[in-house]
Amino acid sequence: MNGKKSSLSLIFLVVFVDLLGFGILIPILPTFAVKALQIPESAIGVILAVYSLVQFIFNPIFGSLSDKYGRRKIILVTLLLNASGYIIFAFTQSFIMLLLSRVVAGVGGSSIGVAQAYIADITTKEDRSKGMGLIGVAFGLGFVFGPIMGGLLSNFGYMVTGFAAAGFSFLAFSFSLFLLPESLTEEKKRMVVKRKIFDVASFKKVLSNPLISVVILLFFIVTFSVANIYGTFALLGHIQFGFTDMQNGMIFGIIGIIGAIVQGGLIGRLAKKYSDQRLITIGTFFLMIGLAFLPYGVNLTGVIIIAAIMSIGSGILQPILLSLVSKVAPENEQGIVLGVNQSFSSFARMLGPLWGGFSYQYLGYQIPFLTGAFFVLLVFLFSIFYLHNHLAPLEQKV
Repeated sequence: MNGKKSSLSLIFLVVFVDLLGFGILIPILPTFAVKALQIPESAIGVILAVYSLVQFIFNPIFGSLSDKYGRRKIILVTLLLNASGYIIFAFTQSFIMLLLSRVVAGVGGSSIGVAQAYIADITTKEDRSKGMGLIGVAFGLGFVFGPIMGGLLSNFGYMVTGFAAAGFSFLAFSFSLFLLPESLTEEKKRMVVKRKIFDVASFKKVLSNPLISVVILLFFIVTFSVANIYGTFALLGHIQFGFTDMQNGMIFGIIGIIGAIVQGGLIGRLAKKYSDQRLITIGTFFLMIGLAFLPYGVNLTGVIIIAAIMSIGSGILQPILLSLVSKVAPENEQGIVLGVNQSFSSFARMLGPLWGGFSYQYLGYQIPFLTGAFFVLLVFLFSIFYLHNHLAPLEQKV
């Protein structure tokens, strides 16, 4: 048991340190593109979308490879690729270079599904919500310290922020190389179903399970709704409210703190007290309110309060939906099922910025936020009127 706790702590540390690098670029990437490269808002959506498109392609590949060769090896490779993408960003002077940096970093960032499979390997189904919550905590803390550091480092130049992000990925690589044990046992490797590296049939098989497909669809919709504001949130602060990179970084940091508290300290208790259906209803309500009112925050204080409400909702939904996917996945296919889910999540993160950037530039700065709120409203209504019937057989199975 102590070994499993140690492994959980280590995979958390690896993901957290790597996401620090990712978080550094969050508040500055859109403003860097606008101020330094003179890129229009719609093109920023393309930059953010290509990152997620690459992840859509590589998440199932890495998930399948991790089922066959082990989680640790794949994590090591992707961390080095992540660092390479950040180094390219440090030298970026054109749209093409920025695009290339996001492609390389996107391949490297396709390891989250593998990290989730790592956690699934070392947790029981009863503890999986709490285990998956660690990924959310890592994201949350990465969003706390990363954006704040990014805002501070931007004062010294965007090149410095790129090198700092790369440094954290190299640090996470070192942790993995010297400390992280392999989670996939030889017994589980032998149980893994043999499949091609990128097998369309595997997608069809995963999605043919109605329980898995319903939860993946919900995860997709929620992810798309939030992804609408990936690039536009920083632009909203910079253009509409006059926020500096440092102020944008502070807002993202506060969002991260709240997300970390919800996913780390509260989600385990909430999952024991309330049903998954109830938590999805609560989470979508908070997320919907936050998204709908963000463009009307008026000033820094108003935006922070509304962003906090949004963060509570996303903090509840992320681990609960991930846990549901893992609970219905066969034990010998955790990697591919979570990889497929992460792949569709990446596809949602591709569509979201494309629509967000386009609608921000051509339809009005409020539209990306209102679009997200509308789709979360659909999930909210679905959770109230239909989700109980869908989750009843799932809960009986678990």
